[in-house]
Amino acid sequence: MRAAYARAGLAERDLAPTWLAQLERWLAEAVEAGVTEANAMIVATASAAGRPSARTVLLKGLDERGLVFYTHYTSRKGRELAENPQAGVVFPWHAIERQVRIEGRAERVAEEESDAYFASRPHGSRLGALASPQSEVIASRDVLERAAAGLAVRYPEGEPVPRPENWGGIRIVPESVEFWQGRPDRLHDRLRYRLGGGRWTTERLAP
Repeated sequence: MRAAYARAGLAERDLAPTWLAQLERWLAEAVEAGVTEANAMIVATASAAGRPSARTVLLKGLDERGLVFYTHYTSRKGRELAENPQAGVVFPWHAIERQVRIEGRAERVAEEESDAYFASRPHGSRLGALASPQSEVIASRDVLERAAAGLAVRYPEGEPVPRPENWGGIRIVPESVEFWQGRPDRLHDRLRYRLGGGRWTTERLAP
């Protein structure tokens, strides 16, 4: 399996002044190009002992402070980020021959922020967050379905659903943001914004 990448290039003059403006630009272009769930990102974490794990989550907040996704804090990723608050992120936009790679520290968002987002979710998603002991071993799917059905009776459609205490937002605060554009002969363009000494610089990496 081998594909030739020849859609576009990425030169230093093409970069926006900040990593945020560049990511917003590329995210908008991915949406415009029809990339399925362009806000899907792979988040890699590691335990205190250095054992890595990765999964796909959805970007739900983006500003100069960083990238936000929501999860159970007692899930594997939640526990690992509590032990070792460093993460790697990848947006794998294969259809447009692009990736964005981000590294940075992780922090919990304010409870008010988590409350506001939880209240905006569809009713079923809120029930699901209450019903699921994320990352724990369960006996069968029936365990989840019974829990969700019981919660649907307790909190019918239109009634407020309380946010679980162990559920909320995590913000990845970037220290490095790399924009990767596929090029012919594997001579890809890799331009990185890197934070050092309190300021951001840009640099080109060899493919």
